[in-house]
Amino acid sequence: MSVATAAAAKAGRVNRRLTFVRWVRKAHGWFGLWGALLGLLFGFSGVWLNHRNTMKLSLPDQKQINAQLQLPDPRPQTIEAMGAWLQQSLKLDRGPNNARVERARPVPWVERSGDDNARPLQQPERWLLNFGGPNHLVQAEYWVGNRSLSVRTTQNGFVATLTNLHKGTAMPVPWILLIDTLAGSMILLSISGVILWWETHRKRAVGITIFAVSVAATVAFVVSPLQL
Repeated sequence: MSVATAAAAKAGRVNRRLTFVRWVRKAHGWFGLWGALLGLLFGFSGVWLNHRNTMKLSLPDQKQINAQLQLPDPRPQTIEAMGAWLQQSLKLDRGPNNARVERARPVPWVERSGDDNARPLQQPERWLLNFGGPNHLVQAEYWVGNRSLSVRTTQNGFVATLTNLHKGTAMPVPWILLIDTLAGSMILLSISGVILWWETHRKRAVGITIFAVSVAATVAFVVSPLQL
């Protein structure tokens, strides 16, 4: 191979590398732009959620009202009928965001007697319905067979609304899918960031050491509670 051919091959490799780095940098920037606002909101609410138990932080401007509602006669026979009745009775704009049925099951805290043929006490079926959104949440709980149900209404301020958005409380499927795109963007940002660092820094030994320490610390924190 001649000197000119070798130089041309080397130049071709350099050009391909530069093209690849430019492409990764552009992708990194666009994905970062897509998730910038949501990332800022989730970062703020994440810090609050991370420290609220340790620092005993209460959510400001949050008000809760508990009430008991008497059921009509005849009582709603399905959870769908219960949701429609609650929407009409409470004058809500829309039906429940989430409706869940917990089937009847044996009471877990009662000790078994010596008689194996005795029927265990049964906990009745429970219906749980959530209405509203992150700033105004209505939660209803009904034990099948009762003549009334409990309703808890929560009015949230700005911080509490952000934390509910973070946790996905009472949020519809489109919001969940939007957050999935943010999670995917964070994954791609992490991968593209490592690639950009690798391709644009020559002192890789220091970076590899930092990355290895980060991985070791993360694994140690994740595994240590399991060993207690």
